[in-house]
Amino acid sequence: MRILILAALLLALFAAGAIAAAIAIRVAPSDPMRWHADPTNVPGTGKSNDFRTIPEGFDAPDEDMVSPVFIASAAELAGAFDAMARAQPRTERVAGEPAEFWMTYVQRSRVFQFPDYISVWVVDLGDGRSSLAVYSRARYGWSDFGVNAARVRAWLDALPLPHARDP
Repeated sequence: MRILILAALLLALFAAGAIAAAIAIRVAPSDPMRWHADPTNVPGTGKSNDFRTIPEGFDAPDEDMVSPVFIASAAELAGAFDAMARAQPRTERVAGEPAEFWMTYVQRSRVFQFPDYISVWVVDLGDGRSSLAVYSRARYGWSDFGVNAARVRAWLDALPLPHARDP
């Protein structure tokens, strides 16, 4: 009987700790300017919880992918990206504006509301072409199980603008 009571108390303490941690993550203050970073030169996390895509020809730390080139002005691409990103579930813009060509978003995970920050810089390539530098990273943890990479790829695919390599 004592073992059952002790086990129940330990389970209750564990559950209370998990609930407290979840609440702390959801209400933890966030300084947008800490996360509003130039995706081409902000240092990587050094963990497997981030993903960076950079336009061809740019030198950036920890580049994971070369960004596509879009047949659109930088203003068109910035507006399209902002509209698409803000339409994603649990996502809001926390810094920057499309008119500045530099924005940062936070997207929270469905269950535990872990925040991931996504910084975007729209690059004008001239001749009606533009590209993006995107750096998506988790605020907490060591690994994100590929969530940031999948997000960046999905968001790039969701943009309603033609790529320069499209026929």
